[in-house]
Amino acid sequence: MTEIEMPAAVRAYLTAHAAKDDEAAVRAFAPDAAVTDEGRTFRGTREISAWRQRASTEWTYTTTVTGARRDGDDWIVGIHLEGDFPGGVADLEQRFTVRDGAIGRLVIA
Repeated sequence: MTEIEMPAAVRAYLTAHAAKDDEAAVRAFAPDAAVTDEGRTFRGTREISAWRQRASTEWTYTTTVTGARRDGDDWIVGIHLEGDFPGGVADLEQRFTVRDGAIGRLVIA
């Protein structure tokens, strides 16, 4: 599955994330969405906005989409990160659940 085949909300989030545009990234989420990252869950766009701002300013890094696939109602996107965070390189899977044209849930592992 290519990036173009993913739902518009997922494409919008990934584009905003790569550009470090936190406001655009948050607009891809439903008002009651939840994000789980590093063992913590952030609920609603206010908490998601604070999470994005921290995540985008804590470290300097680049992101590359390495693949995408559908799993039932979810879209799983592989992301390769390189930067000045501990370890310097990370390969993550981001699991998006989209409902009514917006991201309802994102789990990063």
